[in-house]
Amino acid sequence: MAAVTNETPIRVGLLGAGTVGSQTARLIVEQRDELAARVGRPVELAAVACLDPKETERFPWIDPAIVTTDTMQVATHSDIVVELIGGTTAARTFVMAAIESGASVVTANKALLAKYGPEIYAAAEAKGVDIYFEAAVGGAIPFLRPLRESLVGDCVTSMLGIVNGTTNYILDEMTTKGLDFDEVLKDAQAKGYAEADPTGDIEGHDAANKAAIMATLGFHTPVSIDDVTVEGITRITADDIAAATAEHKVIKLLAVVENGEAGVSARVYPALLPDTHPLAAVHGSFNAVFVKAEAADDLMFYGRGAGGAPTASAVVGDVVTVARHIAAGTTGPSIPLYKNLPLAPASASRAAFAVRFLIHDKPGVLAAVAGEFARHGVSINAVNGDLKPSATQPGYDGEIQQLRIVTHPTDEETLRATVDAVRGLDAVTGEPSILRVID
Repeated sequence: MAAVTNETPIRVGLLGAGTVGSQTARLIVEQRDELAARVGRPVELAAVACLDPKETERFPWIDPAIVTTDTMQVATHSDIVVELIGGTTAARTFVMAAIESGASVVTANKALLAKYGPEIYAAAEAKGVDIYFEAAVGGAIPFLRPLRESLVGDCVTSMLGIVNGTTNYILDEMTTKGLDFDEVLKDAQAKGYAEADPTGDIEGHDAANKAAIMATLGFHTPVSIDDVTVEGITRITADDIAAATAEHKVIKLLAVVENGEAGVSARVYPALLPDTHPLAAVHGSFNAVFVKAEAADDLMFYGRGAGGAPTASAVVGDVVTVARHIAAGTTGPSIPLYKNLPLAPASASRAAFAVRFLIHDKPGVLAAVAGEFARHGVSINAVNGDLKPSATQPGYDGEIQQLRIVTHPTDEETLRATVDAVRGLDAVTGEPSILRVID
C-alpha cells in the first residue's frame, strides 16, 4: 500500500446526482483548490453513482468517466461517502456498507436518520468513522452541529422550529394575500416550492422526520419517526388565517420537541404564534429553529431551509469537516445517546387551544357551548363571536356564524373530548378548527 502524504487525495463517492447531489458535485469540483487549502490534502470527487448516467450529461462539471450505476462499489471504495439518494431501505444498506468498509458518511437524508439514526450512529462509532448530516434539518442553516457540539456543555430543554419551507410558504401566502389553501398549493407547485405529490410536506411528515432528529440529538435519547405525533396544514382555511390576523397572531407549522417532567415529546402541528414572536417573522420558504437551553437561554437559527445550492453548501461543509479529520488521522465527536429518557404520554401535553366552531346564530347557542366546556373541566380564556359569517347552509335560513373560543392550558385528550361533545349540539355544524396557542 502506498504511503499517505499531503498530496494523497481524499476520495469522495457521491450517491445520487439529483437536485442536491449535482450541486454538491459542482461545489467539490469547482472549489477543489479552496477545499485542498482548507483541508490540507486534495479532496477529489472520485465516483458518482446514479440510476441513469445520462442524467448527469447536463452537469458539465461531472466527468462522465466517474459516473456508474454500481452504487455498492462506490459506497465501499471511497474515503467519504455522500448519500443523497433519499428513502430508507436502499440508503440504509449503502450507508451501513460504507461504514463497514471504513468510510465516513455525510448524508442529508432525514427520513433515514429519523428511522435508523441511532443504529447508524452506533455503527460509525464502533468502526471509528464519522457520520455528519447538517443538511438533514434546515438545509443551509448551521443548526445541527451547534446542537451536537457547541451546546454540548449545556442542557437543552426545548426546540421550536419552522423546518419545512413548503408549508411555511403556503401559510405565509395565505396570510399576506388572503388566498385559500388549494390556490396557494397550486402556485407553490408551479414555482417549484412544492412537489407534484406534496403529501410529505403538507401533512407534516417531512417536519416529523426532522423533529425526531432534533429530539435525539438535543436530549441524548433515541427518538424515532414512530414516536412523533403529526398534524399537517390541510385543514387550515382562509377563515383561520383571518381570525389569527384579527388577534395579531400568525399560523405556522411547527416541529416542537420538549424534555419535560413527564419525559421527551416530539410533535408537529400548526400553531398560533403572537406576531411579536421571532418565528412569526420567518417568511416564504425560509426555515428557523428557536432553542431554549438552561444556561444559554434563547437562541435562534435562521436561513435557507431548502434548495439545491443552499443544501449542497451544508453537505460540502460536512465533507470538509470529515476530510479534515481524515487528514489529521482522527474523527469528530460521536453522538452519545446515553440518557434513554422516557417518552411523555399524550396526556402529559398541555397547551392553550383556539377552537373555531360553525354555529347557527340563535339564542342559547353560546351558553350550550360554554356548558360543554365547563362540564369537561376546560377553562375558557376568551370568546370571539364577531368574526365575519363563514357560509350558508342548505335548509337553514340564517347565516352560519363563526364562534372562536380560546382556552386556558389543558391536555389535548380532554380538549378533543370537549370539542366532540360540542359538535353533538344541534346548533353546531361543519368541521371545527383546532389550533394550539403558543405565547
